[in-house]
Amino acid sequence: MSFTAEESSLELKQRGERHASIYVYEAPVRLWHWVNVLAILVLGVTGYFIGSPLPSVSGEASDWFLMGYIRFAHFAAGYVLAIGFLVRIYWAFVGNHHARQMFILPIWSVKWWSEVLFEFKWYMFLEKIPKKYVGHNPLAQLMMFGMFLTCTVFMILTGFAMYAEGAGMDSWQHALFGWVIDLAGNTQNLHTWHHLGMWVMVTFIILHVYAAIREDIMSRQTMISTIISGVRSYKDDKD
Repeated sequence: MSFTAEESSLELKQRGERHASIYVYEAPVRLWHWVNVLAILVLGVTGYFIGSPLPSVSGEASDWFLMGYIRFAHFAAGYVLAIGFLVRIYWAFVGNHHARQMFILPIWSVKWWSEVLFEFKWYMFLEKIPKKYVGHNPLAQLMMFGMFLTCTVFMILTGFAMYAEGAGMDSWQHALFGWVIDLAGNTQNLHTWHHLGMWVMVTFIILHVYAAIREDIMSRQTMISTIISGVRSYKDDKD
């Protein structure tokens, strides 16, 4: 059994089907997801040590260059994150319906908000029977936009603004992102907000991983394997 891409909620029992599958996430979306995982992991670890450097080591700094390597890894991962994000925006235009779901919230829909509330209650163990969706459920869609998407844009803007300090006022980084320094007031504020943004991203990742594992177990639909294969499978609660 298959579903059209425009369907958002599945009523499997009413359809009388015990199993269903649909191709949801295209290869570029899945690749972007896992590249992001690696880039954000490197950014989080290296960013933490940039903010809280390691204890001093013996000998000349030029013999070790430890923080230099950490900063290089951070900058490289930042470029990967930014370029990947631009490619992801492009794919939102040329990909399938689900490639655009993260970028567009139907905030004008009363039904959508009611399903956001339902999903919140489901995660709080106040609902007993889960709803099954193609793509993100409404609460996940809201969190993807509100925490991940906006935080990613924020981290790219503030990160390149800090990079522009070292690149100099005649660099393209300063030409494109220098205004962020002025908006922050001073570079210390910019560093503080960037550091706080990292913890927002860490919080989102914890919630994201928890929700994916929980839904994979409790809602009778694949989550983790879907971002690998692209196919979401559903089972009737009778199975």
